[in-house]
Amino acid sequence: MDPVDALTEIAELLERERSSTYKSKAFRAAADAIRDLPESQLSDTAGLRRRAGIGERTLSVILEAREGRIPAYLADLRERRGVVPGGELRRRLRGDLHCHSEWSDGTTPIAEMVAAARALEHEYLALTDHSPRLRVARGLSPERLREQLKVVAEMGGGGFTLLSGIEVDILDDGALDQEDELLRRLDIVVASAHSKLRMPRAAMTRRLVGAASDPRVDVLGHVTGRLVEGERGTRPPSDFDPEPVFAACAAHGVAVEINSRPERQDPPDELIAMALHAGCLFAIDSDAHAPGQLSLLDYGAERAERLGVPAERIVTTWPLDRLREWTGRERG
Repeated sequence: MDPVDALTEIAELLERERSSTYKSKAFRAAADAIRDLPESQLSDTAGLRRRAGIGERTLSVILEAREGRIPAYLADLRERRGVVPGGELRRRLRGDLHCHSEWSDGTTPIAEMVAAARALEHEYLALTDHSPRLRVARGLSPERLREQLKVVAEMGGGGFTLLSGIEVDILDDGALDQEDELLRRLDIVVASAHSKLRMPRAAMTRRLVGAASDPRVDVLGHVTGRLVEGERGTRPPSDFDPEPVFAACAAHGVAVEINSRPERQDPPDELIAMALHAGCLFAIDSDAHAPGQLSLLDYGAERAERLGVPAERIVTTWPLDRLREWTGRERG
């Protein structure tokens, strides 16, 4: 097995199971440290031991791979991953409209997210780093977002498109946390609430209806804000009246996000059923913060298929030209 491939796969599997960022970064650093080494240096164990970026665990992976074996640590991670039912719906997904890079609270450069999306045979990926108010996530100021747009414009090609985007914070009154001119320039706008999630029911309802009715919004992200597992603990869903929220989404062509992160499972099953009945569109998104998390789409697709969400109502099954027609729609 190629040592670089082994180290990279370990990093991706650690990211997928939302393990320590430190661990996954260590394996990515080791892969970078040996990527361009000639055979003479790659076979020099003592030299590898002295090389920056390589520790005892990563060295053992390199040595096992060079011996033609699947490294034991990689084998263990593969076994722990388990199998999520693939299903027809997963095979029909063409892209992902919600991911993060190191520009905000993601762990890797944009190029590594793009490479991982290509490896999954995505046709498109929307880069949706956070907006200014989310300072803990290094949300992008207007100036930083303009700089990022230049980077995004230089990526893609070869049958893959990197879409410009943002996960914009929904302010307390339903307004959006970014300049109007910038939001209108972006390919994809995901609007999500990240603060004051325990607002009174009526106020939270007005807040979400306001975002879903905004002509700049394409996707309503992780609508309840709940957490059901994971290292951050659990968090109850926000209290709001879903009927007017989903009615606003349906009226304005805004997709309700089916967030694929296992710790979110957002919206809950009963709200997906309500949104389906209301006539909403959906976007199955990974909300990936690292390359290995892009494959979390498996979980979102499994939930949507189990709950009977038709593929034609899921915008991430659409080809890029149809997706662009939707984002360029006349807003109600």
